[in-house]
Amino acid sequence: MTAPTAGAPLPGLWLSGPASPLDVVAARSQMALSLGWHIILACLGVGLPGLTAFMEWRGIRTGDGTYTELAHRWAKAMGVLFAIGAVSGTILSFEMGLLWPRLMGSWGHVFGLPFALEGFAFFTEAIFVGIYLYGWDRLSPRAHLLTAVPVFVSGVASAFFVVCANAWMNQPRGFDLVNGRITHVDPWRAMFNPATPPQTVHMILAAFMVAGFLTASVYAVGLVRGRGDRYHRLGFLVPFTFAAIVTPFQLVVGDWAARFLAHYQPAKLAALEGLYRTGSHVPLHVGGVYHNGEMLYAVAIPNMLSILVGESPDTVVIGLDRFPPADRPPVTIVHLAFDTMVGIGTGLLLLGLWLLISWWRLRDLPRVRWFLWLASIAGAAAVVALEAGWVVTEVGRQPWVVYGYLRTSDAANPAPGLYGGLIIVGVVYVVLTIASVYVLRRLARRGADVAPQEHGVPSERGAARR
Repeated sequence: MTAPTAGAPLPGLWLSGPASPLDVVAARSQMALSLGWHIILACLGVGLPGLTAFMEWRGIRTGDGTYTELAHRWAKAMGVLFAIGAVSGTILSFEMGLLWPRLMGSWGHVFGLPFALEGFAFFTEAIFVGIYLYGWDRLSPRAHLLTAVPVFVSGVASAFFVVCANAWMNQPRGFDLVNGRITHVDPWRAMFNPATPPQTVHMILAAFMVAGFLTASVYAVGLVRGRGDRYHRLGFLVPFTFAAIVTPFQLVVGDWAARFLAHYQPAKLAALEGLYRTGSHVPLHVGGVYHNGEMLYAVAIPNMLSILVGESPDTVVIGLDRFPPADRPPVTIVHLAFDTMVGIGTGLLLLGLWLLISWWRLRDLPRVRWFLWLASIAGAAAVVALEAGWVVTEVGRQPWVVYGYLRTSDAANPAPGLYGGLIIVGVVYVVLTIASVYVLRRLARRGADVAPQEHGVPSERGAARR
């Protein structure tokens, strides 16, 4: 497979002329807004069903109504989030065609398979979400619990398939390019490209972290306010422990992903570290601002980048000097986003270790109030790390939408008026955000008011399951 001349247009496109720089910015901004909003709901759709099923299983196993009541509450939230996520996901589907017609028109038949499979996963999830929500008190406890399994599996599968498509954009495979024409298309090879393993694992673990820390933070706020009953303690401990267990694995996978970049996307790795000059004994830069080929105000750890990439200070790391200026990502944005992601991930790891040490010594939460304050913002911090990670993935690939084959500026819709669409979509997401927060807050308050476990009394459903 040979790459075309950088940015060369492919035949068969019905649109003529390039998009203006302002329209390219509008298309990228709208896509970033939609993806950044939807990805939060997608993470909850991946992680929350598993947490809910676990709580229901514990309720059945122990007869403790607290677990059952939490599972019931989370199931309602899961239904609300699924409905809202379906709306934002539909918007994204239209945007792929409306904003990037040259991408979909020329390359859709190459990387469209994971989108089709994601559609099957979505419909399976939708069916069983309905059964799970409707089945409370209508199915036997074990039969009802089993209906949660397809919801969890379908949610993870949806995330896997969508990230496969994004991985292809980073490492396009599964086709030959002959005289500027795409031939010998192999959708399965395109789907399982070299970027698929690190990206999919990294994203699914991130979804588990976001779902766990975000759910736990709701109950951490209640604990800060003095609600130390079993309902709030379990509501905090279970998802927080789950997310804390996932976090060290995520850091290991992150290292795997960075090593992958060294071999397959060296320009992105160079941007992550603000590395201009190719060489060995390359330091790792923490913080700082990239300016004229130098990292200013950064803390440099000697030899560390070479060691992380090749396990030796003598490992040569490719810098930005090997790439034409037009093919270099915007370094400062990518570097700061990467540092934000890693910094928050490290902080969450330390917070989890704090809980582990306290539980090992006292069999209780840390008695320092600072722990609960930090835990209450851990969910928001995990979301920020998630968004920063997607900035690294997407902005770090620039100026390419299909790495090495199609530039972002060549893929955008040249039709005028894209800024109007950006404004409309922005208004839609403001409305969706307000509606989502309102419904979820009402649900949370009602749960706090009516939860019978606050006084140690098991619910009727919990008693029936004994």
